Amino acid sequence: MPHSSEEPTIRPNVPGPRNPAGTARTPQPPRPSTPRPGPGSAPPRADRGRGVPGRPAPVRTGVPPQPGPGGRKTPRAAEAGAAPQIQLVEATDTTAVGAADEVVDGLLDEGCPPGDVLVLTTGDPHPWARHEMSFGEDAYWRQQAEGEDVFYACASAAGRTRRRAVVVLAVNGGTDEQAAEALPAALARTGSRLVVCGDPRRLRSLL
Repeated sequence: MPHSSEEPTIRPNVPGPRNPAGTARTPQPPRPSTPRPGPGSAPPRADRGRGVPGRPAPVRTGVPPQPGPGGRKTPRAAEAGAAPQIQLVEATDTTAVGAADEVVDGLLDEGCPPGDVLVLTTGDPHPWARHEMSFGEDAYWRQQAEGEDVFYACASAAGRTRRRAVVVLAVNGGTDEQAAEALPAALARTGSRLVVCGDPRRLRSLL
């Protein structure tokens, strides 16, 4: 039947590229993509490796480090003639060593040199001190003289310890008399800051 002049002509769709010039388009090779680092992909911080198993995660304390001699960062120094800063961290006899470790990690994160920190315990020795003493007293005390790392000692041996910028005292046991003697001994060893980790009620009664 012939088409009417008013009816549209339907043309079939032919699959394939529409190229009026009649030439085939050459496919382009895909561009190599450069992988971008995602958020939080910075390299992990190297472990300080002090060899104490079960060490708690570090926390930051609120005192910013100040540049010391030779550009080193040290805790804020006390003004001339001023008493050292004293900070109390609440802890029990059981958790005092862990709290002291958290304080030390916070200091090191702030930039305090390890050799500027002394940790004293009133009860059982710190695990680091017990480990190092197993190699002999001479090797143990030599590390204090070298002054390259945090030094751990019993408060009863404070007479043999050297003065350092920061002293952390962990009241982790011992008699009340031993704890009372450890407080002034620790204060005498600190240059700018003393952090005491213990039970506030017990410490107030001793003071």
